[in-house]
Amino acid sequence: MSDYRRAWHPGGTYFFTINLLQRQGNDLLIRHVDKLRSIIRAIRERHPFIIHGWVVLPDHMHSVIELPTDDADFATRWRLIKQVIRGRCSIDFVK
Repeated sequence: MSDYRRAWHPGGTYFFTINLLQRQGNDLLIRHVDKLRSIIRAIRERHPFIIHGWVVLPDHMHSVIELPTDDADFATRWRLIKQVIRGRCSIDFVK
């Protein structure tokens, strides 16, 4: 597992790249893009964030999100998004 370092700033804006575990010849994200949208919408209701940009490609996705001014916990949001997608779409991500 990579040792990423991120600044934890309440109200911060963050760029993420999320990769599927099996990238070669994999189009699961675009095949399940409607489920992905629904999952993200549900997570945002419980753990709000602003989406400044989101790109879904066949085997990975990029996002730019902004957290509320009193919140720096992007990790919980990503853990929940990955967990629900994994359960509903049988998609595994790089950890």
